[in-house]
Amino acid sequence: MYIIIFYFALAVIGYFIGTRFLNSEALRKKIARIQVISIIFLVLSMGIGMGINEKVIDNLNAIGVYALIITLITMGTSVFAVSVARRIIGLNRYGVFENDRIENDSHENVKDGGDGRIMTRIILLSVIIGMTLGCLNRSFLVEYEYLLSYGITAGLSILLLFVGIDLGVSNTLIGAVKEVGTKVFAFPLAIAIGTLVGGILSSLILPVRINEGLAISAGFAWYSFAPGLIIEKGYVIIGAISFMHNIMREMIAIITIPFVADKIGYIEVLGLGASANMDIALPIVEKSTHSGIAIYSFVSGISVSFLVPILVPIFIA
Repeated sequence: MYIIIFYFALAVIGYFIGTRFLNSEALRKKIARIQVISIIFLVLSMGIGMGINEKVIDNLNAIGVYALIITLITMGTSVFAVSVARRIIGLNRYGVFENDRIENDSHENVKDGGDGRIMTRIILLSVIIGMTLGCLNRSFLVEYEYLLSYGITAGLSILLLFVGIDLGVSNTLIGAVKEVGTKVFAFPLAIAIGTLVGGILSSLILPVRINEGLAISAGFAWYSFAPGLIIEKGYVIIGAISFMHNIMREMIAIITIPFVADKIGYIEVLGLGASANMDIALPIVEKSTHSGIAIYSFVSGISVSFLVPILVPIFIA
């Protein structure tokens, strides 16, 4: 949990730095370039990490298929639940209230769909290159895996700092919080409900029990933590499925966020990443939508992350 506090502190520091340069378009353009470069570095590093991880590569069989099915179902039900919550609250597909005029494509908060498609291609290509490099150079790179971990943490830290700066420069945080208020917590609730419903549906078509399907889905993409809670209880195979599922959810979220933002809606992207919304997915959400959605993303990511150590042990027990 300390890492959550650390990331939150970085975003807050960045926000207060950004407020000193309110509405500076020149600074926002520089931040955008830094974010794109950082995202490429981060996703490339994650791809290399997956390529040199024997557990990931060796499980690309039946366990991998089960994990993929669970991932696709839970992401689908989560996106649907978030979409329902958005409509109940009264937000349009751009994440603002219906009575606000944002339908015009020239509005500063509306991204060009072409940007999202370009970002999707960049991310997908980075993942493929990273995994290929990792697989082909596993014996060499595995000795420096610890440096890769430090690099990912450093990359995330830089990204979150600059996301905070971007929020401060655009001056949207206070207005968005006042406008939506406590309703912002409807989205992590929708993510949790949608994901768990997906876990139940997955257990009906796969050879896993309902409580096991719930435990797997309740990892909410936290692959470095949730599988350990399951394996600790003696469920090795379910733990392996959980590990693969959570990695897949984070990676597929990173790839599909720009597409979902372009074709379905800005708020709906929150249903993809779950806990990853607060770190690796956050800058991609902000880049594919607008800074107001980044606020919802950060809140939802932190909220569902706190549910993982509570729900997983309850379900697996």
